[in-house]
Amino acid sequence: MDLGITGKLALITGAAGEIGAGSARALARDGARLLLSDTDADGLSSAARDIASSTGAEVETALADLTSQEGADSLAEAGSRLGGIDICVHAAGITGAKGDPLELEDSDYSEAWSIDFMSAVRIARAIVPAMAARGWGRVVYVASENAVQSYSDEMPYNVAKAALVNFTRGTAQVYAPQGVLINVVSPAFIETDMTDQMMEKRAQEMSTSVDEAIESFLDEERPHLVLERRGRPTEVAAVIAFLCSEAASFVVGSNYRVDGGAVLAMNT
Repeated sequence: MDLGITGKLALITGAAGEIGAGSARALARDGARLLLSDTDADGLSSAARDIASSTGAEVETALADLTSQEGADSLAEAGSRLGGIDICVHAAGITGAKGDPLELEDSDYSEAWSIDFMSAVRIARAIVPAMAARGWGRVVYVASENAVQSYSDEMPYNVAKAALVNFTRGTAQVYAPQGVLINVVSPAFIETDMTDQMMEKRAQEMSTSVDEAIESFLDEERPHLVLERRGRPTEVAAVIAFLCSEAASFVVGSNYRVDGGAVLAMNT
């Protein structure tokens, strides 16, 4: 499918991570130019080299700390020097603190709120008005199954991602008439460093193999994930690329789940 994005500039935050890098690669293969960002300098450089080599795409990088508006604005400025940002995939985020929700500190909630939610607000402030002025834009946020299916030991993350889905819905209503389509993707249990670490820890605690830890986790913690495996970053990236394209020209404020069936609820 021709996504209709040849030559458009795509900003990818969290580009050193598996979902960010996978999304960048998918967009590059359909002709997009890339501006990749992360706080991990080595990881960002490695991702940029790999994507440029495998796709032949034009790839630029910019380190940015999105815990401040200045960091988000610096990406908008970098994009402006390259002709203006047309597409943004905001994949930056953290898992945050875990534990009893009433025993966690204010700082635990504040950290997840700043990085997993407010960074999305800051990015939107920095880039969406220019997209609207040009009459075309795509923004895709990466949320999580946790946005609609709360896990008691991950409350800071749950709250931040739920806010992100709500922010997407409301902001999309304002800017869709101006040509900027804003949507969100909610993955579940994807093969990333984050879930690798979770399963390695589980395997140690259970004195078993990682594969056995994954199998027991699916049985006990994700009974509705009917595909009975972790998702692949490429499977998330394919949905993100679609939402960044001309093919998604009638999709506004939607939450696309890429969760293998993990979330059984009807509501978003």
